[in-house]
Amino acid sequence: MNVIRFSDLCAKGQAAGQRVFIRADLNVPQADDGSITEDTRVRASVPCIQMALDAGAAVMVTSHLGRPTEGEFKPEDSLAPVAKRLGELLGRDVPLVANWVDGVTVAPGQVVLLENCRVNKGEKKNNEALARQMAQLCDIYVNDAFGTAHRAEGTTYGIAQFAPIACAGPLLAAEIDAIGKALANPKRPLAAIVAGSKVSTKLTILKSLSQNVDQLIVGGGIANTFMLAAGLKIGKSLAEADLVDEAKAVIEAMKARGAEVPIPTDVVVAKTFAADAVATVKKATDVADDDMILDIGPETAAKLAAQLKQAGTIVWNGPVGVFEFAAFENGTKVIAQAIAQSSAFSIAGGGDTLAAIAKYGIEAQVGYISTGGGAFLEILEGKTLPAFEILAQRAAG
Repeated sequence: MNVIRFSDLCAKGQAAGQRVFIRADLNVPQADDGSITEDTRVRASVPCIQMALDAGAAVMVTSHLGRPTEGEFKPEDSLAPVAKRLGELLGRDVPLVANWVDGVTVAPGQVVLLENCRVNKGEKKNNEALARQMAQLCDIYVNDAFGTAHRAEGTTYGIAQFAPIACAGPLLAAEIDAIGKALANPKRPLAAIVAGSKVSTKLTILKSLSQNVDQLIVGGGIANTFMLAAGLKIGKSLAEADLVDEAKAVIEAMKARGAEVPIPTDVVVAKTFAADAVATVKKATDVADDDMILDIGPETAAKLAAQLKQAGTIVWNGPVGVFEFAAFENGTKVIAQAIAQSSAFSIAGGGDTLAAIAKYGIEAQVGYISTGGGAFLEILEGKTLPAFEILAQRAAG
């Protein structure tokens, strides 16, 4: 995908003295007192901001935070805690500016944080008048917020239509490159792991990937539905019996291409869903009526690990078992370690996946960790994200 890159503009000196408007993703989790409990997104936004400052630009940054009501600012909607943390990370004061749509005063070499953009009336529905007003604030618009790239809002789409120049920040550009490498031009074999509790939430992803991947590894409740489709009994495990035909269709679509959906040959079961439940390894054909499948078995995990080590590209979305419980984490752990040891280019995304990556300490071994949950899923569904689309249009002139 061809987009203008902010790093290229800076390298050519085209950002010097310019008013640069950066849409970042600073939507951080907060405690009841408003303090930030996890600052990954703030830290991830720093390289783009620093790049703009180093280039001699007058820098404005904004983001949404939480779910404010448009036109009704409340203290809990404020980006004040983010401004404080950003200031610490940048080693400078970061003033917070409210009511900024009508104008912002910022000099070259300075940075200001513009208050929660979703408080502005018309932001979510991408009101054209608002978009045009915001576009007048800047000479260069930079989208560096992949987490909101699947939404066509005022600060993610509208302003990009009307700003003199619209480009991708380093974080967004890295996502575009990683997604292209994994899905548009993958090194084969291409293996995808799609796991989670429900087939219904990932059905379009499974269908889309079944047209492209060489191996479609399913896990969690999704795997249970596929086991039903393969004629296996799953006891009282979480599954969606009404989607068995859809699962069969995915299996057949893969078969028709000479590809496969590996069905577990052994599983880890328990009588109750609890951290202290007794875990029993059983053959997939021996699941009792009162069993709950909570993980893939060691034989299945070893087979999948061997396949992943032979892959050229791996896309990972979702743990394959209840990895939060020690007795049912082995499948996810083995798969995580196989991805870490594989020479394949790997891209991972989704909250639970990131939690598993952190738990097993394999951050450095994963080729690319996506910062967007919903946006990452929509990419896997084969959709073109609005933020990508408008930046590509602007690059094409």
